[in-house]
Order: sequence, then structure tokens, then C-alpha cells
Amino acid sequence: MNPQTTVAKSHPALPDAEHHSALSRRQMLGALSAPLLLGAARNTPQVSVATFRVDVTCPIGHPLLARRQGAATEIADPLYAHGLVLLGSGDPIAILAVDWCEIRNDAYDRWRNLMAKAAGTSIERVLLCSVHQHDAPLADLGAERFLAEVGMAGETLDIDFFEQTGQRIAHALRVSLDEPRQVTHLGLGKAKVEKIASNRRVVLSDGTVTFRRGSNGAVDHLNREADDGLIDPWLKTISFWDGKTPLAALNAYAVHPMSYYGTGEVSADFVGMAREQRRRDDPSIHQLYLSGCSGDVTAGRYNDASRANRTVLADRLSRAMADAWQATEKVPLEMIAFRSTELDLEFRKDPEYTAESMREVLEDEQAGRKQRVLAALGLSTLARLRNGHKIDFPCLDLGAAQIVLFPGESFVGYQLLAQQLRPDSFVMSVGYGESWTGYLPTESAFDDGFDGHWLWVAPGAEARIENALRKVLQV
Repeated sequence: MNPQTTVAKSHPALPDAEHHSALSRRQMLGALSAPLLLGAARNTPQVSVATFRVDVTCPIGHPLLARRQGAATEIADPLYAHGLVLLGSGDPIAILAVDWCEIRNDAYDRWRNLMAKAAGTSIERVLLCSVHQHDAPLADLGAERFLAEVGMAGETLDIDFFEQTGQRIAHALRVSLDEPRQVTHLGLGKAKVEKIASNRRVVLSDGTVTFRRGSNGAVDHLNREADDGLIDPWLKTISFWDGKTPLAALNAYAVHPMSYYGTGEVSADFVGMAREQRRRDDPSIHQLYLSGCSGDVTAGRYNDASRANRTVLADRLSRAMADAWQATEKVPLEMIAFRSTELDLEFRKDPEYTAESMREVLEDEQAGRKQRVLAALGLSTLARLRNGHKIDFPCLDLGAAQIVLFPGESFVGYQLLAQQLRPDSFVMSVGYGESWTGYLPTESAFDDGFDGHWLWVAPGAEARIENALRKVLQV
């Protein structure tokens, strides 16, 4: 499928494709294949940004990470959804980063549809991602339906809470459109992050490869003794400005956002603390934090899982965000383009991942609760794939910078690949979009034997992802 492209133009925004009987919305987007520059004259705002923030904290008793982290017993700090909408570049483009673990399958579509309707745009132009904290909800409506069939309703998600939260996000988005701010310039900055990220992959003294370095560095000496491994040490910041006035900043860094966890304390963890510190530094700037491709990157080497260390990690990340801001260089915003293609990834083919096997586990009252939940999550995805659903793979092209949204727990190698494909530009990779895949390893990780219960995708994904990257990045 050819990537879809829409662009900002020097005259008013294109009408909504729903008003064109000769072309469907998807055909309309696909027909616009070449970016047009924003005009130099600015008698009226040509591009503007609207920003919004919504508290999405789950109630006490709500499952955390599909109950793999138990249920919420207290609120250590609130969870938020931070969003922005770019206007004046064809149909609006919305970005939302949510302090939840994952949003999957029809739950992912439900929130994007609500946001698209509120923004007056198409679902493809809603870039929704989770930040991936573990002491937070996971949403998959299909899995909840499967669980309800066997008397386990509410085991992973309060569906009413999910719907009400989505409606509040859509309402906040709609209200924000009443007060958009003109955007004239783009800001680009980056800074190295010190002593946070380390790769799961560790080579033992006998040459054996293991991926057992997780987020909790206190449980294994390998977490501390092995070097960082393959990471992207740079935090990147893309900001929107009206002349000399900064309006909004998107900060992205590739690491699992977990310090101590699994205690029942709902928290946005150290990344949320760092983001809030940046908000306090200048409340006029709308701050978003987005987790990069970090399926195989954790803070394990530098995290002893103590409560005190959460603040240490937050300070290091906040310092990098401030350094990236200080290093920011402004350029005129001369173009905006949007491209999206569809990614068709295969479900893993192991015998225990067939629909029949997972259904058997789901219906087995003697099976463990976690195993039955995993089966429901897998069945939800298989049902969608059999109905022809694919993963939207979008890119927001800002001329001097591109933002690419990857599915699930994409490994950091994909983030580095995107940068290698466009070494001339400032590429920001974001992970945890449509998250049914769970882990999304590179082929080298599959070759090294990477496996796990949170892996639903089959080998062979890397070639498909590279092909999709080449399309949306216009390599």
C-alpha cells in the first residue's frame, strides 16, 4: 500500500474529505503525494497548535498491567494524557501520550476514533501512544470480552472507566481547539542522558547471550556488571514556537520507564516526575514525554529498585530534558506533511499460540490467572487479524524533523535504523503505539533466542518494518 501524504499549503486548509463524494478520505489522503511549502507571508495564522492535558488516573482497585502488577492500592502520583493538535496542515493531526502501560486492538481504535471525531480528522491522523509505565492500566476491549465469557469480567480493565476516560480526552481535545496558538518556528534539541538506559541483552563469559537484564537491577549482578549494550543515549526534543515564544515540547527517550514497581502504587514513575519538573520550570510550555523504541532497553544497570532511586533517575532525565532545551535551535516551520502506511505483522506460530490452544487455556479453571489473561490477549489479537486489521504506521514530517510512531515494544534497533535511513534529518522515534505485538524484536534478537510470554509477533517483522520506514520517511 502506498503511503498517504497530506501537506500544509499557503492557502486555507483542505476541506474535510467527507465532503468530497468522488473520493473517500483514504483516497483523498493518498492522492496528495508531494509536500507543498508554507508560504512566506503570514497575514493570517497558517499553522497553529492546540494543547490539552487530562488526568487519566485509575481508581483504587483497578488492575495494573492486566493485573500482572496486581491492583491499585494507592495513588503515588497521578497519571496524565498529554496531547496536542496541529491545525492548518490539511486535516488536523493529533498526538497523545498516555501514562498507561499499553492500549491495544479495538481499545486503541476506540480512543483514536473518539479523538478523530473531536478533532474533525481521520483516525489515521491520530498518533496515540502509551508511555508504558507498569503501575498503570492496560486496555484491550477484546480481551475483556473473552474473559467475560469465562466469568472473569473486569480482570484486566474497567470498561466503563475506559470509555469515560476516552470521552474526557475527546472533550478536552475539542475544547482546546477554541484557543489554538500560531506556530511559526520549529525547535530541535538533543542531549545525552547519563546513567539511565541499558540493554536487556548481556553476553556471558562463556559467550552465551541472555536477555534477562530487566528493570530491577537489584535482582541480578549482571544488571550492574555488564556494560550498557546497544542503546540510543540521546534524548530528543521537538518544540513549537510562535516567534520567540515557546508553546509546546515533545521529549522522547528510549528506556523502559520503571524504577520500583509492582507495589500497587499507581505512578507515572521517574519519567512522569521528570516531565512534571520541566512543567514547573516553565508552566507556559506544554510538555509531552514519549517513550522511544525501548522494548529491549531498561534502567536495570542503574536502578536498584529503591524508592530513593526513582528520584535519582528522574533528576537525570529532567537534567537531560533541560540540556536538550538549552541546545535547541529554531528553524522556520516551512512544511508539514503526513504519511502513513499499513504494517502487516504475523502472529507467532508456536503450537501454544493457536486459537485452539489459547481457548483451551482461557477455559481451564485450573490454569493460573495470568495464563488465562495472556490467552485472552492473544485471542483478541488473532480475532482482529483474521478480520483483516493491520497496524497504522504513521510519520509526521515537519521538514527539518520527522516523528515516526512504532507499534508495541519495538526494540531500540528499529529507532537506530530510522535514524540511519535519514541521516540528513532529525528523526524522533516513538514506541508503544498499537501494542498487540508486545515485544517487537529485531531479527538479530530472534537469532539470539529472544523469547517471552509478552511476545506475540512472529520472526520476519524487521524486513516489513524497514520497508514501511522507507515509505513514510521517503528514503
